[in-house]
Amino acid sequence: MRTSQYLTLAALALAAYGCNPFHHQHAVEVSNGDVNLNSRWHANLASPADLAGAVQMKGSATMAPSAAGGKTTVTLDVLNAAPGGVHPWAVHRGQCGADDGVFGAAESYQPVKIEGDGHGSTVATIPVETPTAGNFFVSVRASAGNRETIVACGNLAPPTP
Repeated sequence: MRTSQYLTLAALALAAYGCNPFHHQHAVEVSNGDVNLNSRWHANLASPADLAGAVQMKGSATMAPSAAGGKTTVTLDVLNAAPGGVHPWAVHRGQCGADDGVFGAAESYQPVKIEGDGHGSTVATIPVETPTAGNFFVSVRASAGNRETIVACGNLAPPTP
């Protein structure tokens, strides 16, 4: 009988230690690893309706502060594009269909090259601080020789507070 009492006491001691209300362990550790999480803009790109049946590009873009500080990093991913294509692109002020000019220097945006599977991606570093408000969009042009035709566009949604 003494052995069972010792076992019961040991079990109670372990339970009390595990449920100790004075022993605080943080349930979640917050990391500063991605300080730009709430400063990232995002856009979903699609071909304009007037190109339906001819071009059906889609993709996404993000705009966020650069790790170097004082600059903006913009990423572009394009899908369902013609393999081998090379498309100029840029972030613009305004909204799709209402262009108020390129954000930063136009030469900062190298054309996106489309792979054999119809996918292309690129990154641009813009020597301008990332905006915290305003209207911006990403446009992808048909080619260097046909910059008037926009083959994909997406309005950038501002970061959530």
